[in-house]
Amino acid sequence: MTHKTGVVVLFGGRSSEHSISCATAGGVLAAIDRERYDVYPVGIAHDGSYVLEVDDPSRYALDPAHLPEVDPSRPAVRWPERIGSRELTVVGEDGVPFTLGPIDIVFPILHGRFGEDGTVQGMLELVDLPYVGSGVLASSLGMDKHFTKTVLQAAGIAVAPWVRFTAHDWATAPEEVLVSLGSLGSPAFVKPARAGSSVGVSKVSTPDAFRAAIELALAEDSTVLVETGLVGREVECAVLESLPGEAPRVSVAGEVVVTGRDFYDFEAKYLDAPGIELVCPADLRPEQLSEMQDLSRRAFEALGCAGLARVDFFLTADGFVVNEVNTMPGFTPISMFPSCWLASGLSYPELITELIEVARARS
Repeated sequence: MTHKTGVVVLFGGRSSEHSISCATAGGVLAAIDRERYDVYPVGIAHDGSYVLEVDDPSRYALDPAHLPEVDPSRPAVRWPERIGSRELTVVGEDGVPFTLGPIDIVFPILHGRFGEDGTVQGMLELVDLPYVGSGVLASSLGMDKHFTKTVLQAAGIAVAPWVRFTAHDWATAPEEVLVSLGSLGSPAFVKPARAGSSVGVSKVSTPDAFRAAIELALAEDSTVLVETGLVGREVECAVLESLPGEAPRVSVAGEVVVTGRDFYDFEAKYLDAPGIELVCPADLRPEQLSEMQDLSRRAFEALGCAGLARVDFFLTADGFVVNEVNTMPGFTPISMFPSCWLASGLSYPELITELIEVARARS
């Protein structure tokens, strides 16, 4: 009998993007090749506990009236206690532990802090479990928009002007902070420095709107980033790590067309709110696509990414400007990352297999 590769699909987490991670898990559980992989869905509940979740993709469907969550009452999962052991242990209802068997790879589809930011990657490194995606440093850099911009700017890649400040700065010298924002012009975007899925993001068009936007961002993170609102098309490329020794691959471009909203917010991304159209492939001239793909590859390598990333741009009158690099982009079947690869000839199930096999080759 052929040995199947044991894959832990790790999802949920402590961040405000918990439900989005669950929805992504539903997509992966439905599409992963069961002939090739033994799949173990491990959820991280809001309280940080690890549990063996139900292997039922329909359980994690995004419903605006009832967003999916990890059930903390499910059987507890214990990670290996030492390197050299790749066995996950589950504590059953009777309190008696049993093993899931050897785990070959972990697929952490976590969004936001305490998962996408290098913390879980560090935990997996400590127990010597291979995993899909970027390592500790690249995950941490990609999660923090200030340091992403700092690294990309040092690599000669254009980014929007920005100002960063902390909750302490705002509490002790709010007027000084507001004065510093004057150089960014209008409109400006106020964001938590370390959050994703547009959670806590506001578009500010008048100076008196900054205070409420800053408080909203601070509800998500202790550090805030404010950047100039650029005028241009919002376009994105998906990047995949290749086998060792080969250059990263970059998909065709997708475009976010904003027709009836201020920006591509959480509701539009995940709850099917109107006013946004996702177009893939984007209508770009060949030389524009080539430049965008080259910049995506350079950004991926500058941050030291592995596995996958989505690089978001503004195409302005002066050229391409990188907005963000997402090391664990939205990964539901209709998200831009898999859509870009589908338009490039790689199906959703094939994409999942590719990510797992490249991560195994790297390990």
